[in-house]
Amino acid sequence: MLNASPVPALEAPANCALCSRMVDLRVQCQAAHPDWWNAPVPAMGPATARIAIIGLAPGKQGANRTGQPFTGDASGDLLWAALGDLGMKDHVVILNAVKCLPPGNRPNPEEIRACRPFLKAALDALPNLEVVVALGAIAHQSAVKANGEKLPKRRFAHGAVHQLLNGRVLIDCYHPSRLNQNTGRVTGEMVAEVLSQAVRL
Repeated sequence: MLNASPVPALEAPANCALCSRMVDLRVQCQAAHPDWWNAPVPAMGPATARIAIIGLAPGKQGANRTGQPFTGDASGDLLWAALGDLGMKDHVVILNAVKCLPPGNRPNPEEIRACRPFLKAALDALPNLEVVVALGAIAHQSAVKANGEKLPKRRFAHGAVHQLLNGRVLIDCYHPSRLNQNTGRVTGEMVAEVLSQAVRL
């Protein structure tokens, strides 16, 4: 359940109180791990980037601990390795559809909607943005809506390329979560292929 209507801003405040479940979990994590970040995780990357990569949400021992998206866990290891191989590490903006750690790593629809204004503001603040890479279906859905479009016309599929009405291009990729890696649903090669396509566009 949401505590208030979201207010558009570039980044959520450290004490964001929009989502009661996430606030409760944040307080628990702050008590158990006072040296962790334990706050909404901001976007990371240069304001001049033409490519943005959107994930789902911070992982408990990943971004929720480090304060940087896709760091400190298996999904980050795979993503950063692919970015490094392509020479893209310093040329992309990385952010999440949901800013805070969700219980069970699963944000509910209300929480996803509450964070969307922050996602839209972050994307709109990038003057050179041309390509958005969505890691997973939830990131795809949030990216479509943050760009002012509707889902029925933009369905998620790994490797799918969507030409958006605002001139941006959206590319879908399976999320490099540990589960997806362990089951073979996604590999480093698959992620690298999507990122290579983003660079070529």
